[in-house]
Amino acid sequence: MILTTTSLLDGKTVTRYHGIVSAEVIVGANVFRDLFAGVRDFVGGRSGAYEKPLRSSRETAFRELEAEARDKGANAIIGIDVDYQVIGKSGSMLMVSVTGTAVTVSDA
Repeated sequence: MILTTTSLLDGKTVTRYHGIVSAEVIVGANVFRDLFAGVRDFVGGRSGAYEKPLRSSRETAFRELEAEARDKGANAIIGIDVDYQVIGKSGSMLMVSVTGTAVTVSDA
């Protein structure tokens, strides 16, 4: 499966559009991670407590996006957009949203 944020692929021709595909993954922020991330923010540096779950959530969303496109008969997804939103009553959850257009491409 070819994945790209662009609307065109060099050397490929879009032969069929299958429609928009999307995937969302919501991850809750653990109170202990929040505590340690707060300490990290205070002393400086990267917050591995958030980076790992964020990366995992994004990878899961991409796998779901690919599965939906494959189910529609596509071999590529173009125009991909990745968005992150804080949601929940107290902003305690993070949503990773991925959308794109499922297409069939062939060599030009």
